[in-house]
Amino acid sequence: MQHRTLAFIGAGNMSRSIIAGLVRAGYPASLITAANPSRPKLEGLSNDYGIHITQSNIEAARDAEVIVLAVKPQLMAGMLAELGSLEGKLLISIAAGITVARLGEMAGGHDRIIRTMPNTPALLGLGMTGLYAPEHIAARDRDFAEQMMQAVGKTLWVEQESGINGIIAAAGSAPAYFFLFMQAIAEEAEAMGFSPEQARLLVQQTALGAAAMVEQNPDLALQTLREQVTSKGGTTAEAIKTFQQQGLMPLTAQAMQAAVARATEMETLF
Repeated sequence: MQHRTLAFIGAGNMSRSIIAGLVRAGYPASLITAANPSRPKLEGLSNDYGIHITQSNIEAARDAEVIVLAVKPQLMAGMLAELGSLEGKLLISIAAGITVARLGEMAGGHDRIIRTMPNTPALLGLGMTGLYAPEHIAARDRDFAEQMMQAVGKTLWVEQESGINGIIAAAGSAPAYFFLFMQAIAEEAEAMGFSPEQARLLVQQTALGAAAMVEQNPDLALQTLREQVTSKGGTTAEAIKTFQQQGLMPLTAQAMQAAVARATEMETLF
């Protein structure tokens, strides 16, 4: 991986995850700086990973070749205005709801920007990140952004920026869909007489095993995997039939489109 001086503006959970992944992968901690208004998160990063820390965004960005924009969307414009000239620097955004064009406006016309959309499993190194870069962005910069996000999981490039909203629907928001489904199963298991601890064990181990089966059988379609555990006339078949009769597939499509619509709407707010 390329080694460049790297500044994280914002020291929240996602910044911490990426920093942890980079350091674990051998990225020199001496090249990483994190900036944040308050010190507790910074001190945790310094103690755990040996990076540089500062409460000054300007100081963090001054000598950085790459700046990771990791502040809340509503704070982005003020933060970028504070930084001033960004000539020669690559900006990588992990903020939701702000397009590359809008980031460029906030950054005084700067156009060397890559947009990414990670999800929360990145906290465990199991993230799924979508990336978008305008055509003029150099391959070397694209490679750096991709390698940085691969430190916390898998990556997928989209050719059109609108694809980032699809990433939000299919990956960014999707952990919550699975949690909701797991919650529903666990609650019904409790209704059947299992304790909360037993119900959680049943659900989490089954979900973990199902995900592993998908990962370890890349040549099998998801439908095929489902069919392999659905014996004709058996218990699983009855459960699947109920899901289908109640419209699970169209309901899922509707929910994902709602996420896309909200993501598109958010792009007009900042």
